[in-house]
Amino acid sequence: MAEPTQAPAAVRHAEEVMGTVFSFDVRGGDPGAVQSALEEAVAGLHRVDEVFSTYRDDSQVSRLARDELTVDDCDPDVAEVLALAAQAERISEGWFSTRYEGRLDPTGIVKGWSVERAARRLVDVPGVTGVSVNGGGDVQLLGVPGPQRPWRVGVSDPLRPGALAAVISAAGLDELAVATSGTAERGAHIVDPRTGRSAVTDLVAVTVVAPSVTWADCWATAAFAMGSRQGLRWLESLPGVEALLITAGDEVRCTGGLAARLG
Repeated sequence: MAEPTQAPAAVRHAEEVMGTVFSFDVRGGDPGAVQSALEEAVAGLHRVDEVFSTYRDDSQVSRLARDELTVDDCDPDVAEVLALAAQAERISEGWFSTRYEGRLDPTGIVKGWSVERAARRLVDVPGVTGVSVNGGGDVQLLGVPGPQRPWRVGVSDPLRPGALAAVISAAGLDELAVATSGTAERGAHIVDPRTGRSAVTDLVAVTVVAPSVTWADCWATAAFAMGSRQGLRWLESLPGVEALLITAGDEVRCTGGLAARLG
């Protein structure tokens, strides 16, 4: 990525896919080359939806769950995602899982992985200085939007609709990701892997800040299932990870280094 000397041109796009909206903001580069790469990234998201959707009976993941396919029969992306998910399960000691009601369901990692892959494709375009990709609130930031201007991400307050709980700054970093898991938008959808049922904790939201949104998304989900005390201790143990946890009682708990990322 080249370091900008003046505000670079921006190419922006919003795409409905995977049941949510993916927003793109690409700074710098030849507009034609950026647009071409953007079209490829969007096509890639739709392909991921075709392969991984658990709502489509004909998706490869649905057929894999029914034992109609093996992993070797599937798109190579399936093996990649399942390997990453297995790693997340090991690191979280089982609090992150790809099983839902006994059925294969890797959607807990697919969205973050898709956001990050799209962002990294776009930042490789010659002349691009910065990329922001937001997939339903999970954000991957690369580079910078302009000279002396870091990317900034607002974190919604789950208890006060329309308000922000914090603003995360990527100042001084070439890459930063922000991902949130909670009940405000989608209700009780996070599963406690010990019971197979919806997680019952004192939390309403966990926001994780890390270099990679693939992992930030996984860690937010796992920490939410753990609850605030165990989740905070575990997140503190992960290198390069900061987090903001909000309880149903409106208590805010943060990892020790989060303050350096606020602004």
